[in-house]
Amino acid sequence: MAGERKTVSQGQAQTPNAPLLSGPYVDLGDLLALRVRRLPPRRRTLLRRGQPAGVRTSKLRGRGIDFSEVRLYQPGDDVRRIEWRVTARKNKPHTKVFQEERERPVLIVVDQSQSLFFGSRRRLKSVAAAECAAIAAWRALANDDRVGGVIIGNDRSWVHKPLRSVKAVARLLADLAAANQALNRHSRLRNRAVYAEGLADVRRLAQSGFQIVLISDFLTAADAWRDLLRGLARHNDLSVMHVADPLEHSLPRDDRYAITDGQAHRQFHSGNASLRRAYAERFAERQRTLRRLCVAETVHYLPIPTDGDAGHGHPGPAPKAKHPR
Repeated sequence: MAGERKTVSQGQAQTPNAPLLSGPYVDLGDLLALRVRRLPPRRRTLLRRGQPAGVRTSKLRGRGIDFSEVRLYQPGDDVRRIEWRVTARKNKPHTKVFQEERERPVLIVVDQSQSLFFGSRRRLKSVAAAECAAIAAWRALANDDRVGGVIIGNDRSWVHKPLRSVKAVARLLADLAAANQALNRHSRLRNRAVYAEGLADVRRLAQSGFQIVLISDFLTAADAWRDLLRGLARHNDLSVMHVADPLEHSLPRDDRYAITDGQAHRQFHSGNASLRRAYAERFAERQRTLRRLCVAETVHYLPIPTDGDAGHGHPGPAPKAKHPR
């Protein structure tokens, strides 16, 4: 994808669902500026079935106070917490019991390896992943959560333990920008063991009780990602953001094309109907496999197209073929 980096500044007109960052690279200023993006209001806590009316999660610092149960009133209980409906039904005083909800630190795992240095429209996958990670970090901090992350690059990974401060998020985003700018058409994932070690860093950092966001195209070390997802989902609240480019799920318009990965060279005609079907099915099957895994492990799945906003997951029509220079 050729061209200079372009960003959408505050107050600048933009089309619906348009990404805020575009182009081949991001810098720290781009990621810091995402803090001013209008964040959605906090969702009100919905009543669970059987939960007494009027019970809401507290807005106290940390994770607040959660309703636990209704039990018989005991001397010393706060009379303001008497559950009058149950008391009337059973003709004995009952009280609502609350417990402090345990804090759940946020861990953002973002891939900045070579497979993400690709894009055919608006921006590269690496830029889309960086935007998602920055927005997730700023939203978590706005919710008063501790924020940390693991950035996985071609040659190393960066590990940030969760902290609750603007400076900590800025340090995380500085390393994210550095990893993003280290990518180019000549760079390579030279050692898969380094990549696997980055995933192992995630396991070591996230023991249990974390909110974890995984952001990648999940092309490199797919089996390792699958094992990581399964392991983390057992004891953490997990979300998956699957970054993909429209050119990955549909071939460009009918024409002859020459492609290369820097070493091997190939030519093909995109008007071949069987080739188009096979190409589209290959991507669709990869996506279905990841979706099924997320459903099986109760993980939230969100597709992120390079030509769409971080909050929308519907890719557009097939574009012309372009590659990073």
